[in-house]
Amino acid sequence: MTDEYANKGWLGKLTANQGKAWLAGTGLLAAGLVGGGYLMGDGLVRMKQADRAVTVRGLAEREVTADLATWTISYSAKAGDLQSAQAKADADTKAIRAFFGSVGFDGDAVQPTGANVSQYSNEGITTYTVKQRMSLRTTDIKKAEAAIKRQFDLVKQGVELEEGSGMAFTYTKLNAIKPEMIAQATKDARKSAEQFAKDSGTDVGSIKSATQGYFEVTARDGDSEGGWGASDTPYKKVRVVTTVEYYLD
Repeated sequence: MTDEYANKGWLGKLTANQGKAWLAGTGLLAAGLVGGGYLMGDGLVRMKQADRAVTVRGLAEREVTADLATWTISYSAKAGDLQSAQAKADADTKAIRAFFGSVGFDGDAVQPTGANVSQYSNEGITTYTVKQRMSLRTTDIKKAEAAIKRQFDLVKQGVELEEGSGMAFTYTKLNAIKPEMIAQATKDARKSAEQFAKDSGTDVGSIKSATQGYFEVTARDGDSEGGWGASDTPYKKVRVVTTVEYYLD
């Protein structure tokens, strides 16, 4: 009997200890679930706060002057025979070179860039047309402007200017001003974001994402209808718009 009770006492103690261990494990598990739930909830709050952002646009503009002028002169001569048409075209070429000499350019400034001969017949009468093209390329913008203002002197001398003749002014140093203009546009975007944040009672954080728009070069005073557009004036406006997304703290 004594051994039986002793054995029961030993077994009872073991059972009791196992019960205590189970209760302790259950308590730890419950605490872990509570702690995990808190951390998960806190993480969701942080994630939600990280989603708080504002998207704004920044603008940068700069007025520049073209540094390259290209003038293409297309002209034609017509006659009943090829020799006469060619002789008239040669005379026009000589007149064009003399014209550019009168406005301050040397003879090498104007170069031939193309020629074409065609013929057509109407009621048995054949007409020959000789078309030629010459180009001026210069960095002397003032002199180029003075020359284009006198282009009708060529018309008065009998030079038949074809469609497509005209002066094109180009700004070739865009890459040199891009970094500064992008910085200016980004600064302008942050001002807008700060104003938004102030009105919302928050602060502007770091940049979440940014997109640089393309650079646009237009006429400084706007493109007039019926004109050649931005290329016919040396005075231009460079414009870029950046889109920036900022975190809100």
